[in-house]
Amino acid sequence: MKRFNIITILLLALIWSGCSVSKNTALPNIAPGLFRNGSSTDSSSIGTMPLKSFINDLTVQNLIDTALAKNYDMQIALKNIDAAEVLFKQSKLGYLPELKLQVSANSSRPSDNSLNGLSLNQFTGSTHIEDYNANLGVVWEADIWGKIRNQKAGALASFLQTEEARKAVQTRLVANVAQGYYNLLMLDAQLEIAKKNLKLNDSTLRIINLQFDAGQVTSLAIQQAQAQQLVAAQLVPRLEQNVTIQENALSVLIGTLPKAINRDSRLDKMNIPQNLNAGFPSAMLSRRPDIKSAELALTVANARVGVAKASLYPSLVITASGGINSFKASNWFNVPASLFGLVGAGITQPIFQRGQLKSNLELAKIDREKSVIQFRQSVLNAVGEVSDELTRVEKLKTQYSIAEKRTQTLQQASRNANLLFKSGMANYLEVITAQGNLLQSELELTTIKTEQLNAVVGLYRSLGGGWN
Repeated sequence: MKRFNIITILLLALIWSGCSVSKNTALPNIAPGLFRNGSSTDSSSIGTMPLKSFINDLTVQNLIDTALAKNYDMQIALKNIDAAEVLFKQSKLGYLPELKLQVSANSSRPSDNSLNGLSLNQFTGSTHIEDYNANLGVVWEADIWGKIRNQKAGALASFLQTEEARKAVQTRLVANVAQGYYNLLMLDAQLEIAKKNLKLNDSTLRIINLQFDAGQVTSLAIQQAQAQQLVAAQLVPRLEQNVTIQENALSVLIGTLPKAINRDSRLDKMNIPQNLNAGFPSAMLSRRPDIKSAELALTVANARVGVAKASLYPSLVITASGGINSFKASNWFNVPASLFGLVGAGITQPIFQRGQLKSNLELAKIDREKSVIQFRQSVLNAVGEVSDELTRVEKLKTQYSIAEKRTQTLQQASRNANLLFKSGMANYLEVITAQGNLLQSELELTTIKTEQLNAVVGLYRSLGGGWN
C-alpha cells in the first residue's frame, strides 16, 4: 500500500510538471510601416549584406579583422558569453535529481552511569557504540508549477543576451574603425591641400616682392601676402598633429600600441554607394542586436515572474536513499543483512514567508513592465537612428554636389586671378582673396566627402549590419 502511494505521488508530480502559474507578456508591435525619408518598396536592406561585401576596401577590412581579434571590449564580450554558457548548462540540470554519496564511520562511548551506557553494557557487553554507514541518496523536486522550467528559460535568454551584446559591440567596433580610417584619409587630403596652397602662396609672395622692388606696390601688399601664407603654414602642423592623434586612436581601437597606420587609399578615390536601401522597420528589428537584447530581456523578466509566482505554491520533494549499515566493521559488507532503504515524499507550503514572496512577485512584475518600456524605447531609438542616417545620406549628397561646383568655380577663379595678376590686370588683393576662398572650399569639400562615407557606415550599422 505504501509503495502504491509513492507511485501515485510520482505520477501526479509528472502530470503537474506541465502546469504554469503565470502568463507571459507579449512583445508590443510598435514598428512603423516606413522610415522617415525612406522610400523602400521591399524588405531588402544593406543591413543584411555581409561585412566584407559592404566594405570592400582591403585596408579597412584588415583593420577590422585586427580589431575583432585584439580589441579588449570585444574580448570582454566573448568572456561574458563563456560565463553565460556555463550558467545555462548548469540550469539545464535543474530537472535531474540531486545525487549524493556518503560514507561514514562513527564511534561513541556513553557514560557508564547513563541509561544508554547501562543498556549497552547489558545487551552487548561493550562500553562503546560503533556505526558504519555507506549510502546513496537521491533528492528530486517536482517541477509542478514550472519554476525549474522558467529558471531554465531565463538562463537561456540571459545566455542569448550576451551573444547579442557581443554583436552590438562588434557593429559599433566595425563602424568606429571604418569611420576612423575615413577621418584619417580626410586629414591626409587636407594636409595635401594645405601644402599645395602654401606653395601657391609662396609663388604669389615672390611676385609681390618683385613688384615691391619695382615700386609697383607698397609694403602693405607684402604684409597681406605673408599673412595669407602663414594661414596655410599654420594648417600644416595642426593637420600633422591631428593625423598622429587619429592614428593613435585607431591603433588603440584595433588593440595595438600607437603606431603609423598603413593606408593605400585616397579620399578622392573612395566611392559613395548609390543604392542604399533601408528596407522596412519591421525587418530591421530582427537584425538589430540591441533590439534582440531588449526582446530577450523581456523573456528573462517573464521567467522571473514565473519563478516568483511558483514560489507561492506548495513544492513537492521526493527523497530516496539506500546502502549498507552495521554497528560492527566486520559485518559492514554482510549482504543482504546490512542493506537498508528509505523512500519519502514531502509537500512544503510557505506560510510566514508569504509576505516576502508576494513582494518578490510584485517586484518581478514591475521589472517585467520596465522591460516592455525599455523595448519600446529601444525600437524608437533604432528607428530614429535609421531615419537620421537616411537624412544625412540624402542631404550630404546634395551638399557635396554644391560644394564640388563651388570648388571647381574657385579653382578656375584662382587660376584666372594668377594669370591676370602676372599680366598686371588684377591686384594682389584679388589673388589673395581667391586663394583663401579656394583653400576653405577644398577643405570643406573633403569634410563633406568624409561625412558622406561616415553616414553610409552609420546607416549600415543602424540597420543591424556589421556582425555577420
